[in-house]
Amino acid sequence: MLHAVSFALLDSINALLIGVVVALGVMLPRGKYKTVTPLLIAGDWFGVFALSVLSMFIFDSLKEYVDAFLDSPLLGILLIILGFAGIVMAWRSRPGESNALVDKILKPLQTPTPLTFLTGFILGLAQSVTSGPFFAGLLHLVAGGFNAWVRYGGLVIYATLALSLPILVAAFIGYVRTKPQSAAGQLFARARENKEQVSKAGGYLVGVVLIVMGVLNL
Repeated sequence: MLHAVSFALLDSINALLIGVVVALGVMLPRGKYKTVTPLLIAGDWFGVFALSVLSMFIFDSLKEYVDAFLDSPLLGILLIILGFAGIVMAWRSRPGESNALVDKILKPLQTPTPLTFLTGFILGLAQSVTSGPFFAGLLHLVAGGFNAWVRYGGLVIYATLALSLPILVAAFIGYVRTKPQSAAGQLFARARENKEQVSKAGGYLVGVVLIVMGVLNL
């Protein structure tokens, strides 16, 4: 269970969703931010949850192979490869690349509509289907010997943990907007001015943690 929680928390370092939330905090009036952002995150949560349920169903049917995979060094090797790949991608990222993608995503997020929820849902699916930690956590949950109620019921918590950092960032921005001159407001302003460096640091952090967890899984 601890492995599943650890991977879910690692999966929450989602630079794209956090970038979108920050952009909404800068762009939208307070009233719209308080309605658009929760709707976006709710859609993202349902995207993560839907994929986790589907993945759990598939992994359950392959439990024999899941157990063999986790007993081998393959997961550790894969995590190390993903960690180094993440570090290289963060190092090679260029200023403005993420901004262009965020700008495209922001277009349907000017007002709270069903499209806002759908955008979040698609982001949640995209976030999870490309995330090694997301699947690694589910594999450990399947192999943990828990009954079906715990495995599938636990996916509610799993999806929430996988979005814990974006949720905290959204709440932090909401607080900052009420007190922009506070220490928190000044911290947010500095982070916004150096968002490319913050994004790179997040990529490096995920890469290093994946490598460490990979070594521990060998």
